[in-house]
Amino acid sequence: MQAEELSYAIVTPYSTRKSRTGGIVARLISRTGLDLVGSRMFAPSAELAKRYAQTIVTESDPDHRATQELIRDYVLKNFTGEINGQRPRVLFLIFRGSDAIEKIHRAVGHIVHERTRGETIRDTFGDYFTDSSGKVTYFEPGVLAAFNADAVERDLKLWAEFSDLDGGILDRAIEFPPGMKVEKTLVLIKPDNFKFPNLRPGGVIEVFSRTGLYIVGFKVHCMSVAQAEEFYGPVLTVLEEKLGPEKGRSAWEEIVEFMAGLKPSKCPPERREKPGTEKSIAIVYQGVDAVRKVRDVLGPTDPAKAPPGSIRKEFGQTIMINAAHASDSVENAKREMAIVAVAENNFKPLIENFYRRQ
Repeated sequence: MQAEELSYAIVTPYSTRKSRTGGIVARLISRTGLDLVGSRMFAPSAELAKRYAQTIVTESDPDHRATQELIRDYVLKNFTGEINGQRPRVLFLIFRGSDAIEKIHRAVGHIVHERTRGETIRDTFGDYFTDSSGKVTYFEPGVLAAFNADAVERDLKLWAEFSDLDGGILDRAIEFPPGMKVEKTLVLIKPDNFKFPNLRPGGVIEVFSRTGLYIVGFKVHCMSVAQAEEFYGPVLTVLEEKLGPEKGRSAWEEIVEFMAGLKPSKCPPERREKPGTEKSIAIVYQGVDAVRKVRDVLGPTDPAKAPPGSIRKEFGQTIMINAAHASDSVENAKREMAIVAVAENNFKPLIENFYRRQ
């Protein structure tokens, strides 16, 4: 059996601004079959952009080298500065699996002039235009990636080095007019979307893009039993009052099991604080009236009662298996973000631990 590899894809600032994140994530997961194991939002500093750009041009073949030079110049121009009151935000995604580097390569593709068949991510989300003399007049790669093991390791270690300084919750990356009701809210893309590699996680993000809000935080998270107990603690009282103590407790334990992989009553004490077996994605959205906008797009808890076009109508199955969670107030958003430690840097140790074992 082939050894597991890490690979990565960076969603560019333009793709992030244009809310193409969901479509890109959907294709990366569904077309590669790889496990999305890490992620982090970055607002790259000039130093990070410079050091990353210095690594890009390696080919001796003139055609491939010319493309790499375009990518290098793109990074230097677009990864720093400010555009319409926004600092560039990039989403860095880490994938793990057999032959991961080649699978990401095939999914991302190359930038090819006037090729628009949509076979690869760059076919669909990238642009490459030239004038009559062949000079490139517009270039947008959509995503960035490296396609050999040495380059992947080098790039992952570089971004890990800057992951505390330049990454995390980018709540100062966007300027808003004075007096606006700017909020941050938490979304959890639930474990039912990750039972097998498919379009659903990206599809849910795609629907949330209708809100016009900004993604300022993004974390792959495996909720521990202890975290799930605290996160859904307020629900226990409601269920016990509605169903009675015994049935209410049983229903609540099923919720914890769904999110963390184990019922509290079946969890050994030494496992309560450890990451669970079920995967979620925690996303922080920021913008005007963010809590209400996200809740409106999400729809009511019961998918059967959700309106057409809402996330829970499109992706939900039952009251528990309903695709996503969203905070219902600014106060609860703060509480929930603290519980799942959404600002925690689990990106850096993931990279360091993987290469330490090699």
